[in-house]
Amino acid sequence: MPTRRPTESDRHEAIRSLLAGLRQGTELPDLALSLESLHPRDNTFPGEIFMEVAVQAMDLAGIEQRGLPYEELLNNHLPEYEFRGRRAQKIKFAILATGAARGGIDPDLLDEITWWRTDDFWFYALAAAVTIIRSSAAKQAVPIADLIGRLALKHDIDLTIPTP
Repeated sequence: MPTRRPTESDRHEAIRSLLAGLRQGTELPDLALSLESLHPRDNTFPGEIFMEVAVQAMDLAGIEQRGLPYEELLNNHLPEYEFRGRRAQKIKFAILATGAARGGIDPDLLDEITWWRTDDFWFYALAAAVTIIRSSAAKQAVPIADLIGRLALKHDIDLTIPTP
């Protein structure tokens, strides 16, 4: 049975759910549960969308080269979740791939995640986006709600409408 292809509506919903969840202070495990249904089996979606939003957050916050030290990101901006072993390597890839994409390098997601032999890239991209968005707001010294509002505006998303 073929996997359903994500639609533009799915893309919009992924961005809206990410931003609404962050705005509400939803922690990563609960945010992932709310987004899991958008992920088609054997597909990077919505992972690449989360990477795109994280890149936009860095741009909006004016993050300079080397402006977000990797060593500090997870401890300071994703304290509710701990990554060990292979999980630590996966989150590192998702964060560094997002940085590479911002710098103009295509991180070749499919080639990398084939080696993972799991269908969980979307989760690590979500974790990376949460971390990068939180750290971008902190680096700019603005409330995260302000940065999320600017991201929502960029995508023509009204976060005052209740989540279904």
